[in-house]
Amino acid sequence: MTGLAAFPVALIRGLGDLLRPRIFSVVLLGVALTILLFVLSQAAIFWALAAFGPDHITLPWIGAIQLGSALSWGSLALFPVMGFFLMTPVAAGFAGLFTERVAARVEAAHYRERRGRSTDFLDGLLESLAVVAAALGIAVALLVLSPFLGPLAPIAFYLANGWLLGREFFAMAGRRHVPTARAHEIRRRERGAVMLLGIAVAALLTVPVLNIVVPVLAAASFTHLYQIVTRNEAAVRPPRG
Repeated sequence: MTGLAAFPVALIRGLGDLLRPRIFSVVLLGVALTILLFVLSQAAIFWALAAFGPDHITLPWIGAIQLGSALSWGSLALFPVMGFFLMTPVAAGFAGLFTERVAARVEAAHYRERRGRSTDFLDGLLESLAVVAAALGIAVALLVLSPFLGPLAPIAFYLANGWLLGREFFAMAGRRHVPTARAHEIRRRERGAVMLLGIAVAALLTVPVLNIVVPVLAAASFTHLYQIVTRNEAAVRPPRG
């Protein structure tokens, strides 16, 4: 199965994996880590705005907000708004830490004949940090541009983050089986399914409460997507890292 038809199948299978005992343990660990990264990311943004930003900012649908008030304990009310922009960097940071573990357990459960090899943790972490920086850049840019984009802001958010998350998670799934360059070739070939699954992940990241399990869901779903679209291809596994 290739093309756009692979996208919903991969997502449904990923959802089904969340309650598997060996994967659910990663879900619990991921929830704790995601909450921690989310809080730290928001604290960093607030500190940066206080240190380098203007006296006030303008948010879509809310209007002008004085930063002095935003940085008080009352700023807890802004968590949902900030979360809309920051959950993607958090998910990207999670990817480098636990995607390998989730992918290994998904493949052990579903694809015993086509299991990949473990990749180098440090290489994945360094690439993940680069993606976190890119995701934060997108988040800040969208936050600044939202008043000018108006109703197009959510569309820009989902497209930009869908592309970024799709690229990162699919590459991580693919590197267990083929060299990085080949993984990106397959991603470009299946760009439609990868983009749609990335947009679905970005959309789920904006759903309160549910979004804390989405990084695990993304890792599982993109593992399924890679396996589905390469089912008829011979694996060319990279050296064990």
